[in-house]
Amino acid sequence: MKITDPFDEFGCLLFDETLMQERLPYPIYKRWKETVAKEDSLDRNTADAIAHAMKRWAQENGATHFTHWFQPMTGSTAEKHDSFIEPDENGQPLVRFSGKSLIKGEPDASSFPSGGLRATFEARGYTYWDCTSPAFIRDNVLCIPTIFVSYNGESLDKKAPLLKSIEAISAAATRIVNIFGDKDVKRVIPMVGLEQEYFLVDKRYFEQRQDLVLTGRTLFGAMPAKGQELEDHYFGSIPSRVAAFMKEVNQELWKLGIYAKTEHNEAAPCQFEIAPIFNSVNIAVDQNQLIMDVLRKTADKHGFACLLHEKPFAGINGSGKHNNWSLVTDDHQNLFEPGDKPAENIRFLVFVCAFIQAVDQHAELLRMSSSGAGNDHRLGANEAPPAIISIYLGSYIEKVLNSLKGAVQTVEDQQDSPFTPISGLSYIPKDNTDRNRTSPLAFTGNKFEFRMLGSSLSASFANVVLNTITADVLNEIAEQLSDLKYKQDIRARALEICTQILKDHERILFSGDGYSQEWVAEAKRRGLPNIPSFIESVSALTSPKTIELFTRNHVYTEKELIARSEIMNEQYVKVSEIEAKVLIDMTRTEILPLVAREIQPLATTMQALDQPASYFQKQLLHLNELMDRMDKSADRLEGKLKEIDSVADYHERGIRFYYEAAPLMQQLRSAIDEHETIFDKKQYTLPTYEQMLFHSN
Repeated sequence: MKITDPFDEFGCLLFDETLMQERLPYPIYKRWKETVAKEDSLDRNTADAIAHAMKRWAQENGATHFTHWFQPMTGSTAEKHDSFIEPDENGQPLVRFSGKSLIKGEPDASSFPSGGLRATFEARGYTYWDCTSPAFIRDNVLCIPTIFVSYNGESLDKKAPLLKSIEAISAAATRIVNIFGDKDVKRVIPMVGLEQEYFLVDKRYFEQRQDLVLTGRTLFGAMPAKGQELEDHYFGSIPSRVAAFMKEVNQELWKLGIYAKTEHNEAAPCQFEIAPIFNSVNIAVDQNQLIMDVLRKTADKHGFACLLHEKPFAGINGSGKHNNWSLVTDDHQNLFEPGDKPAENIRFLVFVCAFIQAVDQHAELLRMSSSGAGNDHRLGANEAPPAIISIYLGSYIEKVLNSLKGAVQTVEDQQDSPFTPISGLSYIPKDNTDRNRTSPLAFTGNKFEFRMLGSSLSASFANVVLNTITADVLNEIAEQLSDLKYKQDIRARALEICTQILKDHERILFSGDGYSQEWVAEAKRRGLPNIPSFIESVSALTSPKTIELFTRNHVYTEKELIARSEIMNEQYVKVSEIEAKVLIDMTRTEILPLVAREIQPLATTMQALDQPASYFQKQLLHLNELMDRMDKSADRLEGKLKEIDSVADYHERGIRFYYEAAPLMQQLRSAIDEHETIFDKKQYTLPTYEQMLFHSN
């Protein structure tokens, strides 16, 4: 029996630098490398040569079309396919792919939410090749990662600002590293590892739930007797059907050059996680979009529906996308690596303190960057970090920083209890890092883990914010150090800066239970913002402080920020209103008729009996009461939607929906869920939570 290596096909659908070096004439490859390094434009001859090589490789792998693959403000990806074939001068078929087609495309911008930056008469948009992210083949189409801009260069997508923020953090961090004496470092790369959570439910159940099909979450559903109380799903044995699905997912991702590394059962029933190896943030974000696409399409092939919504089921854990962020130099130094003696690693202290200041100054912006309509159902619900932004450093690093402020604690007392190795396993080291799963931002050894990000969201904007706010503070610190010539003076001044930052921004540091009500009160005392809803956080995007931040660092213009604010407000309202309309529709067309069918034979039985049992009387009374509640709640919700719909401003509509319509949805849901608990299961026509969560795998 021949045994094949499952990794033989790794990267076979990726046109990466290794393949370019192999397939391109060396002078062409060299010019491309120089162009990327200098951030110049490709000359026509170089572009044509690359396009020709790329086309031949794509054809060899079955591709017949190409597309400029971009990331508009929808949060997903977009593509328009063009075939390689075109007529020559005599009308005969010719396979051609020019450098011009590689570098630039011209999709219609008006149909996207960012079209013409909200002005429909500015419909023209262009896509431009992002040569820092390799092309790939997906479904027999050559996909070329691109940015998406308006005719006058304004960003219409999520990638262009990300690239600008990468340049901002690279320049600022490199400046600090050079000041500390490492002159060989020319670039600093933000690195990201994204942990993607998702649910799998049987496709049969999914297709029977209008709410899941149209909104991605269940708008009603009673919890079964067992949920996740026993914590027996997390890291449990993976069901065979799911394992087969995961195997194919891995194979597809490996072909695309994605190092899919970790997979496991998550906390909730039918919930899972996949995590690739760290990569540069630009590529990591691109790969995460591909991962979500592969998950959805592969699930369908295996008879599943992949749910990426942050809260598809009430009462159990929702799904997030932990964003592990670090800074690495071009010679592979992790700037968040404390070393054996963090107290003596002053450069490390500078970067950590810069991050602390950045987060404290822009907490509202970070809260907004990580969320959306779906994540509002998850944040703070005993499963995800709350809407209050704080940083957890761990006791060891906290003691190092406290020593700067003259605290009594010393670095040497980091071990609170002796570490006793198990016999035969004496090689196990004592880990000086610790964990706090309730913290929105936690230092985890050599990186910061941003845990608030919603599972369905593009990771682009959250990383734009992390890059930019940190770059801004690093530049501020660099200005204070730039005039100093001697190493000892630089180190002394750096320690003074760190000490001042800690005194000014220590309110953002919190080591306790982020889910507790005590923390809510404590955060308020500290003056930390607590923004309950995403719609309320959107205003942070157009505050004078935010506009100054992004324009100063050349990441967004004021016009681009205003446009994004409008888009986010509009998307929130549309998502919320769709959910409300679906709930009303399902109530009237499925739930109320179901209750009516139940009442009729019960009433007939009551009439036929001279002395009906009290059970019948109570059941009929209860059903009538629930039916009345559902009907009136649906009417109230519909009336409220009409009232809110008359408001022109999307932000105001969103605020009113959150505070006025959403509670009515919850009232309607409560009545429906209560009915489900007393209904004959054999007669209930909709898939229940029990069926979807415990009978899908």
